[in-house]
Amino acid sequence: MDHIDWARLKTGEVNLGTSIMAVQFDGGVVIGADSRTTTGSYIANRVTDKLTHVHDRIYCCRSGSAADTQAVADIVHYGLQMYSQTAGEAPSVAHAASLFQKLCYENKDALSAGIIVAGWDKQVGPSVYNIPLGGGLFRQPWAIGGSGSTYVYGYCDATYREGWGRDETINFVKNTLALAMSRDGSSGGVIRMCVITEDKVERLFIPGDELPKFWEGHEVLGEPTQKKQGVDTGIVPMAVEA
Repeated sequence: MDHIDWARLKTGEVNLGTSIMAVQFDGGVVIGADSRTTTGSYIANRVTDKLTHVHDRIYCCRSGSAADTQAVADIVHYGLQMYSQTAGEAPSVAHAASLFQKLCYENKDALSAGIIVAGWDKQVGPSVYNIPLGGGLFRQPWAIGGSGSTYVYGYCDATYREGWGRDETINFVKNTLALAMSRDGSSGGVIRMCVITEDKVERLFIPGDELPKFWEGHEVLGEPTQKKQGVDTGIVPMAVEA
């Protein structure tokens, strides 16, 4: 075989489709994903859990080939368990991300795996790492991935604010994933989220019939207000030559 056809799945392979996301806030991280798994145009599973536990306070979000990402996550989970036993302490999120990055980079010609690693550790607190196709490693305050992410980069850039608390971050993740799921045919189903802090890991679930649809009207933006007459907007009309 002279070249690799990235557009073609391996025989029998299942593609996650996917919209995945992780956002850091003061005290923890919120991760989230849709639940649609596709095989071509066929929806193989509509309630997939793409948020995978790899250690007590470290999770990953998986996109790409379901088989590839499950295998990589299993290997990292085993490696982190071995580390915690031999070192006598919990691994850092950076250490977990570096294991994912090593596997994805050294096998980049054989794998289709885009992974976001997020969690809390005693060294730096909350952190988010993005590992896109090809095996790069980037620490970011927020990260998105999967086929649905291309539809919401502008929304994330315009909406995200530093200093958010838990509730604002959950709302941001929920709205972003709902928007991606509405635009991307390979994303859909329900939203699964996970809030990871020093004290606990909290799972959240939003059914498909309760997804926000703020882009369609008043749900988030509020009821349209009556236009006030005679209000000075400060805008000076430009003179147009006759």
